[in-house]
Amino acid sequence: MLVFTLSATLGAMGEFAGHERRGSLAWPGRSAILGLIGAAMGIRRNGDFSALDDLGMAVAIFDAGTPLRDYHTAQTVPSAAVKHPQSRPEALRRGRTRLNTVLTSRDYRMAPLYGVALWDGPLDEIKAALERPVFQLYLGRKSCPLSAPLAPRRIEAGELEDALAQLRLPPWREGAVARQLVADEGTLQGAVTERRNDMPLDRELWHFGPRQVSIAPVEIRPAPHAEAAP
Repeated sequence: MLVFTLSATLGAMGEFAGHERRGSLAWPGRSAILGLIGAAMGIRRNGDFSALDDLGMAVAIFDAGTPLRDYHTAQTVPSAAVKHPQSRPEALRRGRTRLNTVLTSRDYRMAPLYGVALWDGPLDEIKAALERPVFQLYLGRKSCPLSAPLAPRRIEAGELEDALAQLRLPPWREGAVARQLVADEGTLQGAVTERRNDMPLDRELWHFGPRQVSIAPVEIRPAPHAEAAP
């Protein structure tokens, strides 16, 4: 397995786009993590992500963060002005002479902290990319840069909890405990199932499909790591 840490001052974890209010979920979905890995590997948004299709994935929630809402204005196109646009940029291009301005809101999470475990994929290549990413990495939107290195580690472990217990948390978050684990459907025993719309279908058009995930209570306590010798 490969494990790494996601920490940010602000995070924004998906939800449906194109509405006056864009929420933030409590943990990053598959599309967000694949996008982050792709950015580290130098894959552009409309690039080929097929090498990551088989990745298994789990997210340990150490801190879902405190909700924060930001209000701002945005330009929109009246539905009558553009017939069947394939994306928001296309709608703006085709309807640029009939733009409206609306008040919108964006939700964020303050100081979130997550641990991620991956398996069944090019883990060595991903680890090298996370250590030296090609593009800037964000936790969701571009206004949410990471606050600490990801500290990726290759781990030999039979259980997800054992692998994630070997995470290296940022020094100021050491002692944090994960109380919830989210993984691919059927991965966790005694879990409940939830539907998420975070399966990338077409990144260029920003289309995503549903998938089922397993959510289970856990108690994961990564041990503090010793400071490096001078």
